[in-house]
Amino acid sequence: MLTNAPRGTKDILPDQVYKWQYVESIFKEICSEYGFDEIRTPTFEHTDLFKRGVGDTTDIVEKQMYSFDDYGGRNLTLKPEGTAPVVRAFIENKLYSDLLPVKYFYIIPCFRYEKPQAGRMREFHQFGIEIFGSDNMMADAEVIGLAMDFFEKLSIIELELHINSIGCPNCREGYRIILKEFLKDKYDNLCDTCKTRYERNPMRILDCKSEVCQTLVVGAPKMLDYICEDCEIAFVALKQDLDAMGIEYEVDPGIVRGLDYYTKTAFEIISKNIGAQGTVCGGGRYDNLIEQVGGPATPGVGFGMGIERLLLVMEKSNIVIPRDDEIDVFLAVMGAKAQNFGINLTRQLRKNGFKAQMDLKARAIKHQFKYADRLKARHTIVIGDNELESQMVSIKNMTTSEQTMVAVSDIIKTLTQLR
Repeated sequence: MLTNAPRGTKDILPDQVYKWQYVESIFKEICSEYGFDEIRTPTFEHTDLFKRGVGDTTDIVEKQMYSFDDYGGRNLTLKPEGTAPVVRAFIENKLYSDLLPVKYFYIIPCFRYEKPQAGRMREFHQFGIEIFGSDNMMADAEVIGLAMDFFEKLSIIELELHINSIGCPNCREGYRIILKEFLKDKYDNLCDTCKTRYERNPMRILDCKSEVCQTLVVGAPKMLDYICEDCEIAFVALKQDLDAMGIEYEVDPGIVRGLDYYTKTAFEIISKNIGAQGTVCGGGRYDNLIEQVGGPATPGVGFGMGIERLLLVMEKSNIVIPRDDEIDVFLAVMGAKAQNFGINLTRQLRKNGFKAQMDLKARAIKHQFKYADRLKARHTIVIGDNELESQMVSIKNMTTSEQTMVAVSDIIKTLTQLR
């Protein structure tokens, strides 16, 4: 029906928008403190960017992308995640010529076709950050530290940080052979998708959402036990950096992440308050992605964080988000001359930084006062013939009912003092 939003999408109404504005402002604040600059990329990209970057064996590319041909015959996709578009922008605009590392953050809508559930929509919104140009594990620790500090600013405390190393292409190839051997006798019972992954990318089987496949991979060899010396040194360095920052963590060999571009570090921040879909932030390192997409060899690390899920965690944690929906002053007017005067005064008040309103329906004065109450006005000013003649008005405090008589020329000055 035309009056129903498409399944998996949701209107964000005025009585909820303030929550979004609040977490967005805190995210921008923490990113500024950490030295991250905002970047904005198009809502859609060439489909091949995600096939090459995200990986054509991932659930996102195989099952979830909203792709279409435009009138020019170009195959485009609404972006299902934020990293690949930022990588494309980094390459296209030759941002690798800047002083490295560079740090970016973004706030974006994403689109994936999947079953809607609590905290997961087909159109969802995401905070993300990326650091390009550092292969030092301090960058990984900084990415994790920003996420943890952001949650602390929001008063979210019941969280667990899980970290893992998923190796590099060098050590992953040996693990791939070992994992295939483990899965060989279980192949016939794998889901159809995982049967195709068996040859192309068996690690994706570990991340399958099928309960049958999850049962079959119990006891599978852990990538962490087969990482090369370079990856082992990096993982030790990450743990040392997190220890130095005072950030608690749990080594979790089960973390794979659902995107093919990850190398070495993979991490998830998990909430205990939203049930099975407990991951509120996930990310890691992707040292080969920029080169794979067509840019110069440049290491990278970052995270993505769903805003809907974040707000759900705050709700489940009984965190009250502050809301300032009061207005500073309401002008109640009587008569055509007073209306013209009020229109001008309202504009002057707004120019001086006041939240000012007047009734746009020209209702009776008693109804204007009721309207002022509904708007939660801190002060009201009544303007009629007498006020215009005397050039004196009464400013009423709507909480205490105290009234202050002032000259029209002193209204702004007096309201400033009453703030």
